[in-house]
Parts: sequence; C-alpha cells; structure tokens
Amino acid sequence: MKKHENRINSRGETLKIIPLGGLGEVGANMMVYEYAGQILVVDTGLMFPENDMLGIDYIIPDITYLIQRRDKVKGIIITHGHEDHTGAIRHILEEINAPIYATPLTRGLLEVKLARSGMAAKVKLETVKAGDTRKIGPFTVDFFHVCHSIPDGVGLGIDTPAGLVVHTGDYKFDHTPVDNWPTDYAKLAEFQRRGVLALLADSTNAERKGWTPSERVIDDAFDKVFREAKGRIIVASFASLVSRMQQVGNAALNHKRKLAFAGVSMTDNARIARSLGYLNLPDTLLINLEEALRMKDSEVVIMCTGSQGEPTSILGRLSTGTQRSFDVKDGDTIVLSSSPIPGNEENVFRTINRLLERGANVIYESIAPVHVSGHASQEEMKLLMHLTQPKFFIPIHGELRQLKQHARLASEIGIPQENIAVILNGQSVEFNNNRMRLAEKVPASYVYVDGSGVGDVSAAVMRDREVLSDDGIMIVNLDIDKNTGQTRRDPEFITRGFIAHTESGDLLAKLGKRVADTASRANGHMQKDVEQMVSNYLFNETRRRPMVLVNINRN
Repeated sequence: MKKHENRINSRGETLKIIPLGGLGEVGANMMVYEYAGQILVVDTGLMFPENDMLGIDYIIPDITYLIQRRDKVKGIIITHGHEDHTGAIRHILEEINAPIYATPLTRGLLEVKLARSGMAAKVKLETVKAGDTRKIGPFTVDFFHVCHSIPDGVGLGIDTPAGLVVHTGDYKFDHTPVDNWPTDYAKLAEFQRRGVLALLADSTNAERKGWTPSERVIDDAFDKVFREAKGRIIVASFASLVSRMQQVGNAALNHKRKLAFAGVSMTDNARIARSLGYLNLPDTLLINLEEALRMKDSEVVIMCTGSQGEPTSILGRLSTGTQRSFDVKDGDTIVLSSSPIPGNEENVFRTINRLLERGANVIYESIAPVHVSGHASQEEMKLLMHLTQPKFFIPIHGELRQLKQHARLASEIGIPQENIAVILNGQSVEFNNNRMRLAEKVPASYVYVDGSGVGDVSAAVMRDREVLSDDGIMIVNLDIDKNTGQTRRDPEFITRGFIAHTESGDLLAKLGKRVADTASRANGHMQKDVEQMVSNYLFNETRRRPMVLVNINRN
C-alpha cells in the first residue's frame, strides 16, 4: 500500500462521513457525506424489529442531525430498491426537501412507495443510470453498476476536494447474474488509477468464506421443485426481489404453469419492473389471483410476500389461517426464497412449522438451494480491496461482529491497522490532508414506527411492553376517604396476563388486607408505597413481577 500513498493528493480540506444507520445492525442503511457544510445522503433504509421490540412495525434512522441542517442537504442517492435502503424515504422527505437520485427501476419502486403515502407529486426525482456522473453540491458522483439480488443497483465513486471515496452499496461479484449484467470491474479499476482515499464496503457476509454462489444455481433448484410438485406452488420472497420474480416466471413457463402475484406491493413492483423492461414475462404467462384460485392446482404458481415470517404478510396469514382470499391445503408446495434476517430466525421457523401443520410441503434455504445471498463473501471482499487499493477502509452494512471480521480481512491484505476504522452509527469520521480521525458523535438511536406514530415510542415504553409481555399487569383501585385517609371499601384488583381469575381468590384476599393496611399507614406517598408493597408481595408469593398500577379515588 505504500506505493498508493503517492497517488493521493493532499488537498487540505475536510470531508466528514457520518453513518446514521446500518453500522451495528442489518438494515436501516443511511450514510451522510458532508463537505464545507454541504451534505449528500446515501440511502434511507428501514430495519425490521427484533423479537423483543413488541408492537413495533419497523425502525428507521435518527435524522436529528439532518433536520438541524435541512437546508444544507443537496441530494439523496438511493443505491437500489430494497427496503433496507428505501423503506424510510417517506419519513425522511417529510423533514428534508432535497432531490432524489435513483436508477430507473429504483425510481419506479420509489414512486410506488411514495404514491401510497400521497407524496409522489411533491418529490423531485432525478433518474440516473450506471455510467452517469452527476455534480451534487461539492460532490462529483460516478454511478457504477453493481450486481445484487435486484436489478439496477449502483455503487458510488464520490469525488470531493478532499479525495475520492468509493461507496459500494450492496454488491456481489456474480459472473452469471440473472440479468446478465455483472459488476463493473473496469470502473473499480479506474477508481484505483485515480487514487481511492477511502473505501466503504458492504460487510453483510464478512463471516462467509469463499465466494457467494451465482443466482443461476437457483434455476436448477426451482426446476426440481416445479418438476416434483403435484399441487399448487407458492413462492414467498421480498416484494422488491425482481430477479426472483424472473426466475419463478421462467420455471413456470418451462413447466406449463401460470403465474399470479399476490399482494399489493408485489403486484405493483412486478408491474413497474415489467414496464421498465427489467422483468421479461409474457402476458400469456400472467393471471390474477382470482383466476389462479379457480384453476387446477397443478397449473398455477403464486408469488407472495412473507418470507421473513411477518405476521401481517400473506404467507404469515396463510400460516395462521387468517388470509381472506385463500388458504393452505394438503398438497401445496411452499418455497421460502430468502434467508432469515439476523434476529428474525424465530419468526421464520415459527411460520414454517405452522405451514407444515396445515399440510404444506415447505422448502427453504436450509434444505434446498432456493435462495442465494446478494452479498459478497470473503474472497469477493478481498478482490474488491485489491481492485480499488484504498488508503483507508471503513466496513459498512452489518452487525459489529461482521464489521470487525471485514476489518480483519482488510488487515490481512495489507491495509495498515491504523487506516481501518470500525465505527457504529453516529460516530463521524473526518478526512483531512490524507489523514483520518474519529470526530464527534451525533444522535443515532433507533426511531420506532408503531402504526401512525413515528418516534413517539421511547425506550421506556419498550421496557414497559417487555414487562407486560413477561408477567402481565395488575391494577389496584383504592377508594380513600379524603378526610380520614382510610380506605372506604375493600381494594379492587384487575389483572391481565398475570394469573387466572379462578386461581386468584386466596392470593388477592390476602393482598387486599395488606393494601388497606399500607394505605392507612402511608404518609404522603400512598401510591408509591402501595405499588412497592404489592410488587414485593406478588414476587414473594408467585416469583413473578407484573406491572403494578395503583389508581386512587379520594371522596
């Protein structure tokens, strides 16, 4: 790497890079580039909730830093159409007014998403293509094609007066991709000749040795599934996984089945992808869901959402028998064409078990190659570093263990340890005079989206939900004489999720006497004293800690 140092120009200005999401978790990807007070944002993703985030629909990045500088945001680039890079776009645009740059397919998927929230007409969308160069404030951005599990993905060469930064987005080095459009190796080599100050690269598969298999291996797996299935075939995948739609469509054609898309998001995305030429399916292949349900089971395949076991998805509702339009039946073959997002394995396996109970034959990644990762594995990561030869390296897109492993790979191929920065959300990095240093930390906590509420569910609320889910709740109603401070009648107890009413008689009778005694002796802190006594008593008697709420009515 010493030879490389002579190719980097020392220009004297400061470039700041701030991750707001995606570093420390899988999802919610969002990166901020700031130079001379002007800001470029890359991606606006969401993250699916973890198992202990009860009631949460999804999580988006904390954009406090951007809101405080909203007039400085010169543009937002979306690298590709997956939810972990696009899902927060509506929430960001409610606060930030800046043009969005996206490739044709990504733009089409964004337009569908924004139209659902009535924002499509209010947003400035600019179409870019791989190979284009755009000037966005002080940033000159080269868009280059990367192979991923969705067409039209791009990485970025972001040139600033402080140096050239390569931001990969999600990528893999697939030599035989479904769309026949491999990653642009020549552009990566060109960046190397220009001199790369810093490489920010996807770390999702940093723990996987070797090379990520080509998407083409799925074709043989689908062919086997379609050849052996006697009844309906239901394929669950992400609504934005256009390449999988193409592969399912090809298999359906080969095995003389008709294809129906189920669900608004998947239907809309397929329509957009076909209209833009990214999904090549003949009209004679496609039917609507109602037609599919009237045909012989052996003649149809249905594609739907729910491969992550989401309870409100079509597959999630099929597993519980709550899907209105159709149900699982004996003889159905259900394919989950995805791998579980880290932390979501329990939901996926619970869904699989429910589908098996309902008589379906379920095929998933662990038992057949019906899914291939869209992310580079270790050998591809090393090749990328060799192609670009960066002076500095920052692993992005992954949990801390993945970022750390990616950093180890960088060190193994010769990047000095002091030139590698493993950072988490909110930790800014500055580049000045060919030097890198950790700078200020900015707000980067999770923002929970729960129904129509955004950010109004705090960590304290999440803790309360966890307590309620663990041991339930007990409400104590006290009727107190305002003159004497004594109880006017026996306390009333209301419990939910704590103990069955038929089993609570003796326990609550004893507790009632203790509550009355504690209330009569309380000195200005009746509510707190009663809550503490009830909590201690219930734990001693039951070894449980329900949430205790005391309601005092003084007459």
